[in-house]
Amino acid sequence: MKKFKIKLFTTILASGLSLSTQAADSLNIYAWAESIKPELISEFEKETGIDVVIDSYTSNEDLLAKLKSGTTNYDLVSPSQHFVDIMIKEGLLENINANSMPAFEAVDEKWKNQWWDKSSEYSIPFAYGSAGFTVNRDLYKGPANSWKEFFEPGEALKGKIAVFATPDEVIPAAQLYLGVPFCSEDSSEMKKVLDLLTKQKEYVAVYSSDNIGSRVGGGEVAIHSWWDGNSLKARKIDSAPIEYAQPKEGLVGWIDSLVVPKGASNVNNAKKFINWISEKDNATAQANYYGHSPAVAIDLSKSIYTQVNSPELFPTVPVVMARSCSPKAQKLVDRVWTSLLE
Repeated sequence: MKKFKIKLFTTILASGLSLSTQAADSLNIYAWAESIKPELISEFEKETGIDVVIDSYTSNEDLLAKLKSGTTNYDLVSPSQHFVDIMIKEGLLENINANSMPAFEAVDEKWKNQWWDKSSEYSIPFAYGSAGFTVNRDLYKGPANSWKEFFEPGEALKGKIAVFATPDEVIPAAQLYLGVPFCSEDSSEMKKVLDLLTKQKEYVAVYSSDNIGSRVGGGEVAIHSWWDGNSLKARKIDSAPIEYAQPKEGLVGWIDSLVVPKGASNVNNAKKFINWISEKDNATAQANYYGHSPAVAIDLSKSIYTQVNSPELFPTVPVVMARSCSPKAQKLVDRVWTSLLE
């Protein structure tokens, strides 16, 4: 798993400091890789005296597995909507009375009391966007307006396709293309998904959610699964010759929220950080760094992303939010993915 750290993770010192003493001035965050602006972490530390440590992950599945292992020391994590739902149902999150926090007042009304946290007690929405695919325009000159280019590429693209390493957004994308409902419990429909992915496999160079920018931007592959804001930043900041596709069948939607794992040692510090980063100036700086759409109010006059210069964030096609599945449907998803990678 790819990791970066703002500080080295410290252990209890030999001098005998207790865990409770350390907890008073610590905050351990587990977040999407490169998702939080480092300068904001430094500012938060200076203002509060709280030492922040960050580890990173690249998939919701990794995060869920880590929390279910019960061996983490994390105080704050940021799962996507369907995983918030799963984590609440499995008792993996603290009820932080999110709807009474100052941060909640900054949340866009459309994201409050949603199906993944109907009472808005566990989560504060953080950022949202879409998962689709990006094409390298030096290597691929064809259209980028259908999932067909990704799932049923031409012979010239054999070995030039790269796909996310986990099924979370790949299988929903295949379902959008085939017209199969998300979380289908119909084995015959999911067989169609497996057949599609199996046929695509001979064109796939790698299944990976790491180093996507260098892989597609550098021309190792011509088409790669990716997220809207990441593709945007690679195009604008790195001047990569890429384009984020707008498939007519739709994009897979996501919204990440800030939540506190059950049993966290530093719940109050986590809530302080959530409130702090949701303040308008901080939220604006964070949104400009992250490159995804903010779920809380920002200063639009200071936003560097607009509909004109950032089409990735303003899709012209439907965005369909991924959902948590029933045990029966999830079993079919797992079976499809396991069969694919055998």
